[in-house]
Amino acid sequence: MNATIKDVAREANVSIATVSRVLNNSAVVTDETKQRVLDAIKKTGYKPNALARSLKIQKTHTIGVVIPDISSTFYPEVVRGVEDVANMYDYNIFLCNTDQDENKEMNYIEILREKQIDGLIFMGNIIRDTIMEVFMSMKAPVVLAGTQDKELKLPNVNIDNKKAAYDAVKYLTSLGHKKIGMITGPKTDPIGGMLRLEGYKEALKKAKIRYKSELVVEGNFKVKQAYLSMLKLLEQKVDAVFAASDEMAVAAINAIFDSGLKVPDDIHVVGFDNTYLSYMFRPTITTIQQPAYDIGAISMRLMIKILSKKPIDELHVVLPHHLIIRESTGYEEEKK
Repeated sequence: MNATIKDVAREANVSIATVSRVLNNSAVVTDETKQRVLDAIKKTGYKPNALARSLKIQKTHTIGVVIPDISSTFYPEVVRGVEDVANMYDYNIFLCNTDQDENKEMNYIEILREKQIDGLIFMGNIIRDTIMEVFMSMKAPVVLAGTQDKELKLPNVNIDNKKAAYDAVKYLTSLGHKKIGMITGPKTDPIGGMLRLEGYKEALKKAKIRYKSELVVEGNFKVKQAYLSMLKLLEQKVDAVFAASDEMAVAAINAIFDSGLKVPDDIHVVGFDNTYLSYMFRPTITTIQQPAYDIGAISMRLMIKILSKKPIDELHVVLPHHLIIRESTGYEEEKK
């Protein structure tokens, strides 16, 4: 039969209450007694009932993680950062993939709430009003990773997406390009749609290039849609393209080649994220390096601080980004 807490108490010659205190890391137990209990647990092979214990201390040591697309080359790296830090603090993660479906998103959040998660790390592209209402009503804290709500009410970890997009397009203007297209995420997306589009516009303005709406097309972070969007831009005779993700940059390059043109000979392309696609694909892709792993890891550290009620210096963390220059703009920085 499985060992019980009574068996542990008998083996350690202490009360059941003392064993319980050790299991709950109570400070009132001496180090000597604690070690005796731990030795008894090891000897008897006792395994605490996780469910019963979580109900008693009102903690499940589980963090819900919601991502919009598990097939993306960006989000798995963010999740890896979350998980590594979670493991350091003995937390488990409950991963949910929504496929950017609002109904699945809401359903998963409700499921996680029912499971009494200690916290939620959300990576959805768009923070809809309905989702925001649920977040604000939850007892468990919510941290946004790689996204943000409109009014910045929730803690979040990001880069300066507007500045990053500005840097990407500024580089293209510095190469002499005048007709620069953009493949965006959904325009309702606060990050890959709005902020990166604002950066694109600002860089054009700085270069005294008039903004033309017909040169901005939605790729919605999907390869097929980005490919079709690039075909539309080719009809506009663009000489360069800024894609709001590396996956969309790859799709754009494929559309360019399939149309009988070459990158970088005829058109320059810049991506975003610096995922493995950007350096595995040929030509290698000039891109904005976004620290995906760090976004996940710091989001989880922020969550740990919130759960531990420790002082927090900054609820809106902005990490550095870098422009990585490669072959898709005619030059590879690494070959200097």
